Amino acid sequence: MIIGLGSDLSDIRRIENSLQRFGERFTQRVYTDIERARSDRKTDRAASYAKRFAAKEACAKALGTGLRRGVFWRDMGVVNLRGGRPTMALTGGALARLQEITPSGLTAQIDLTLTDEYPLAQAIVIISGMPAPAGSP
Repeated sequence: MIIGLGSDLSDIRRIENSLQRFGERFTQRVYTDIERARSDRKTDRAASYAKRFAAKEACAKALGTGLRRGVFWRDMGVVNLRGGRPTMALTGGALARLQEITPSGLTAQIDLTLTDEYPLAQAIVIISGMPAPAGSP
């Protein structure tokens, strides 16, 4: 069962300008420690940050709130599962909203796809309700 769907396009040049103009003030405000560490290692640093920016926007749309109602930039972070597949790790207001929209008896699963083709970066987020594992509350 699909609970939420969001997509976003981000202009890599815009993120590149923000990185040059505001530097750490921008990255500290918007990105998690994990996202900053991963993006700062990349040769295409601005594209990496732009994909993560698009992922946050797409996730906020999938949650149905946008960046309001207690959902903040750093409440949503792109992380990679063991095999490398990206997903979103939610905390704070974003996690509270996810729990609020997840029907009883189901567990939320967040699927994320990221791509970029200069000058654009794109993210699509699908939040699905999956049957809870046996013995879960």
